[in-house]
Order: sequence, then C-alpha cells, then structure tokens
Amino acid sequence: MKPQTIDFNKKLKDYQIVGVSMATIEGACISKTDCFGFLEVGTNRRVEHDSIFHSCSISKFFTSMLVMTLSEQGILDIDRNINEYLSSWKVPGNSLGIITLRHLLSHHSGIVDPEGSFSEILSMSDTPSMVEILEGKTPYCEIPIEVKYKPGSEFSYSDAGFCVIQLVIEDIMGESFEGVMEKYLFLPLQLKNSTFQLPASKDQFSCGHTKDGALVTGEYPIYPYPAASGLWTTPTDVALLITEWMKAIKGESNLLSSVSAKEVIAPQFEKEWMGLGVFRDTHEKGLEVSSLGWGVGFQGMMVAYPYEEAGLVIMTNTDTGIHQLKGLIGEVYRAYY
Repeated sequence: MKPQTIDFNKKLKDYQIVGVSMATIEGACISKTDCFGFLEVGTNRRVEHDSIFHSCSISKFFTSMLVMTLSEQGILDIDRNINEYLSSWKVPGNSLGIITLRHLLSHHSGIVDPEGSFSEILSMSDTPSMVEILEGKTPYCEIPIEVKYKPGSEFSYSDAGFCVIQLVIEDIMGESFEGVMEKYLFLPLQLKNSTFQLPASKDQFSCGHTKDGALVTGEYPIYPYPAASGLWTTPTDVALLITEWMKAIKGESNLLSSVSAKEVIAPQFEKEWMGLGVFRDTHEKGLEVSSLGWGVGFQGMMVAYPYEEAGLVIMTNTDTGIHQLKGLIGEVYRAYY
C-alpha cells in the first residue's frame, strides 16, 4: 500500500480517531505535510498544518537535543556526576555508583518510576515544583526518587529520570527549563508552534479524546514534567528538529557538531536498541531511530532514518487504547516504509 492510497477519512472512522497531522522528511527536508479530521469532536475546528498537538514522550527527544546542545557549548558534560550540577536537590545517598546525564537520557540511571506515578495534572491551579515531585511530596509521585540498582547495569524507562535532567538544566542555567529550551532550540530553529504552556486562546490547540471519541476530562491534558512529557508542538516542528539533526550528522549544522549528533544514536551501555532519548532499530533502509508518544487523549510517533535522510512524524488527538503500531499510526508507518 502506498501512502497516497490510504483513505484517511475512512481510517479515522475505522479507528475512531478525531484528527491526525503528519510531516514527511526526504533529503533532510520536509517534503510533505498532511492533516485530516478535527481538533475537537462535534465542532468545525479542522486540523491544519499549524495545529498543535500534545507530543507526550516525544518531549524526551527535544530534551535530549537540548542536553547535547548545552554539551556542545561546554555548559554540560553528559558523563559528569549530576550531583555536581544539582543544587536545589541531590540524588539521595547512592552507594551504587554515580549517575550521569548519559545514564538518565538512556534510561540506565537505576531510577525506577514508582507505580502509578507521573500522571496528568490534577488541577490547573496545581503547580508543584520539580523538587517537591522528586521528594515524593505530591500526588504525581508519592515516593521519594532514589537509585534502585547500579547505574548503567539495567534499562528502566523513567519519567523521573527526565525530571532529574530538567532539574540539572534549571540548576546550572539559573532559569526555567522552558526558558532554556526556548533560547537554545525553539528560537534558533524557528520552532514557532512549540510550547510547554497553553495560551489564553486555544484555537490552534487540539483537544484530547478517548478511544470512544469523547473529549477527555479537562480537554487539554497538562503534565507538570516538561522535559519528560510536557511539550505541545506540531509534526512540522518535530520534523524541523529532526532535519537539523540530520544536517548536523553531516557537519552542516550550527547547532550541533557531527560528533555530538552521532552520539545521540550511538548504542548505550551495550544495548543496540537504546540511544540518548531515542530508540534504535534495524530496517532495510538502515538505522531506524524512533520515539513514541502516548498519553491522555493523544498518541504520536516520530521515526527517522538519519543516514537515508528520511523520516515521518505523525500525531493524533485520540488515545485509541492500543499500541501505536497496531492502529492508524502503524498502518501509515508501514505504508511509508
């Protein structure tokens, strides 16, 4: 099946998805954007090319690129003990070994997310600090974060680990994570539709929907962990970051050197499938790099073939209740690649 033969309007009905937006990469450039459906069920608010979706854990790719950018400028060292950077909180007494940003970015820090932790925000007036979250003083993480096993020895996917990355950046830079991201990634790359906050007018923003096509509670889910899962963006903006990274691999970027860009996709801790903030796989097109986003009311996927300079970003505003690759996102991915 070729992408152009997919009847998206039919597929949206088949999977009960309210809206979808996509960006395709060829030759390290955005070759095409597509959008179908609506931003909010029961309205005429159609998905447009600049419509903003919740990226969920695709936020981690942005965080990884920010860390590598700060590393490039000598502000951070991804192999340094993070407790040497942290001032507002320290990783509590850890006799198992030091933790580095490399450990955190590759989910090998030894930090394990407490069960039931890191949910969406419970009240828009609730703004817990990152220190309060890590100390286990909020409903979002009721157990203090600590190291459970030797750093580097095992993989454990961890939102808490990216919360620690956020705090490292805030402590060392003396400003909010959102402000640092704006200064070092959003502005230089002109990612004009990427943000961590909902504006007063939400016309450009997609609501989240359940697998039955109903609006989720609150309509616009917010997560108080920007580095881990807080980004609102468009497939086009994600694709712009991917293409800049592809150019960096060839030594053609002012953002990252080729060495730093390639480090993102180097296997970490003898795990061929783990990079820094992204996952690795083999494909007939060569190395495949991906990140999945799945949260309240939204699902998405970015996939890139850095050495083929190709890729795809697809975002939907419905949590179908099934893995991305078993639904519409999987159909589109297989049709393209």
